[in-house]
Amino acid sequence: MERFGLSPLIRFTLLSLYLALVLPLPLLAPASLRYPMALGLVLGLVLVLGLLSEQVETDNTGIQVRYPAWIRWLLRRGWSMPWEDIRALVPVGTSQGGTVYYLKAKDLRHQLLPQRIERFDRFLKLLQEKSSVSTAGIGRLTPPWTYQVLAVLSGLMLITEILTAIWRFSATMG
Repeated sequence: MERFGLSPLIRFTLLSLYLALVLPLPLLAPASLRYPMALGLVLGLVLVLGLLSEQVETDNTGIQVRYPAWIRWLLRRGWSMPWEDIRALVPVGTSQGGTVYYLKAKDLRHQLLPQRIERFDRFLKLLQEKSSVSTAGIGRLTPPWTYQVLAVLSGLMLITEILTAIWRFSATMG
């Protein structure tokens, strides 16, 4: 069995963006709402970590997309498909100009091909070997530079917020 998680670059970027957007909220809230906001931030962080922990598992029988046990009870999305049921890859254009692919099963069911996973090339090789469906020309949904730019911007936002909080704290203490 092989397991593929979300690409570390994508995971880091989305987690950084979440923190950059919500970390200042408890500090900016009125005093009476700071603790509820901080609790909401932590609960939201757990949910975001759960959403970013989706895994693709492959073995000799097929492919399965699901979440780890610690969050599976809440995020009940997931699917599986035996290799022998996979009949085709159906490309669908996105509104942003990219292409997503759906695995088409013999029962005409369609499941979204995971394109944001680590070791994507290895996954495509397994898919082609096990299902005999051609994966030629299939690439990642978005180029890595888009997530790299977003990661840098999120990091700059976080650094700015931390420095601003330190400056404000030191100004009130001095």
